[in-house]
Amino acid sequence: MAKLKELGINPYPYSFQRTHFSTEIISNFETLSTSEEPVKIAGRILTLRGHGKSLFFHCLDDKGKIQVYVKSDVVGPEKYALLDLFDLGDFIGVTGTVFKTKTGEITVRATDFVMLSKSLHPLPEKWHGLQDKELRYRQRYVDLFTTDGVKEVFIKRAKIIKAIRDYLDSHDFIEVETPVLQPLYGGASARPFITHHNALDIDLYLRIADELYLKRLIAGGFEKVYEFCKDFRNEGMDRNHNPEFSMLELYAAFWDYNDVMNLVEEMLNWATRTALGSNVVTYNEQKIDLTPPWKRISLLDAIEEKIGINLLQKSTEEIWNIATNLDLRANLVKNKGKLIEAIFEEKVQPSLIAPTFIIDYPVEMSPLAKRHRSNPLLTERFELFIGAGEIANAFSELNDPLDQRQRFEEQMKLRAIGDEEAQVLDEDYLRAMEYGMPPIGGLGVGIDRLVMLLCDQRSIRDVILFPQMKPESDGV
Repeated sequence: MAKLKELGINPYPYSFQRTHFSTEIISNFETLSTSEEPVKIAGRILTLRGHGKSLFFHCLDDKGKIQVYVKSDVVGPEKYALLDLFDLGDFIGVTGTVFKTKTGEITVRATDFVMLSKSLHPLPEKWHGLQDKELRYRQRYVDLFTTDGVKEVFIKRAKIIKAIRDYLDSHDFIEVETPVLQPLYGGASARPFITHHNALDIDLYLRIADELYLKRLIAGGFEKVYEFCKDFRNEGMDRNHNPEFSMLELYAAFWDYNDVMNLVEEMLNWATRTALGSNVVTYNEQKIDLTPPWKRISLLDAIEEKIGINLLQKSTEEIWNIATNLDLRANLVKNKGKLIEAIFEEKVQPSLIAPTFIIDYPVEMSPLAKRHRSNPLLTERFELFIGAGEIANAFSELNDPLDQRQRFEEQMKLRAIGDEEAQVLDEDYLRAMEYGMPPIGGLGVGIDRLVMLLCDQRSIRDVILFPQMKPESDGV
């Protein structure tokens, strides 16, 4: 860089007027090569090999890569000598004509070139990408252009989200925005992140869900709303969990969970076909067909199929004994809902490869869902599982303010005995319900997990551009 500056060359110029991307040159080769129309390309140097008074390099742009050929007697000896100051990783702008080498590779024959940005770090060894996964996530800006397939995952992610948004817009849902900073957190069972607002001198919470605000909008007169949002939960990290994650939540007045199941089947099937070109995906070496209809089975029936015991009428003590006899890996607590959840997660969930709606959860597991119209011990709730992973959660939403208050109070009792994830009592939300809230079908879709499934990725960190990481140690 210093040498370029000594020569009066700015290693960081302001712009470059590109005329073609690499893919455009390749797809229009016949026209461009016969007309000898000059092209201007721009991108990063990925390979560089010299042959005396000529050299080849590959230029990577937003669409792909293309070979460039530079010859001393074409660009001039003085200009050609400047290539000694170019390195792998530099951004370069090239003007030239298109031809095909003896080996058949479409190439740009440079008539001029210019430095667009000098790279001050060497590329990863042998240009095969970062091999250390932790380093890949930490230096995503390098991972994106050195590791095959990474950028494509995030392009697919954008297409999947757009397809879902287009589907909802076409079905009369209104996209809205709700607060990230909340005076009370709710809508899920999780520990929040806490921050402080100096001007108001109050503690606020990063939202763990946007559910309660979206349902306030239904009470206010909106009939169909949705939000793509960032939620934050102060919990552990593993291949399925990141403290900051993306959700889709939607609510529809006068719907129940059956209506929502029908929407989910159609929406995800349509969005997958639209974004990826097929509704059959491969995940963990298994072909999964998303064509509706999808299997529906109650949670307790699914558990009974695996362990031979119906848990519906069992007491907490009885379920505790059953769970301990099953030798579960989970850290068990004497809470009926959490015990049933632990049994389900270990004995049932791993077998749910094809799209499956697990429906009708015990009331202890669903503090915001309506009691089942045919059995008050259950709620009208479903979770969608595909590829053994949970993709979505939905309810016939509770809209009885007295029932909701009672359930909040039960949650507060759990908090009092040490359950930090139990929900808090939100008086303003109850007041909204007391003004009158229509029947509601509600849905939450884990966007990161959905993308993992559709893009065949094992870790949530492979579908989040900048996942949370431990601080870099000294010397890293």
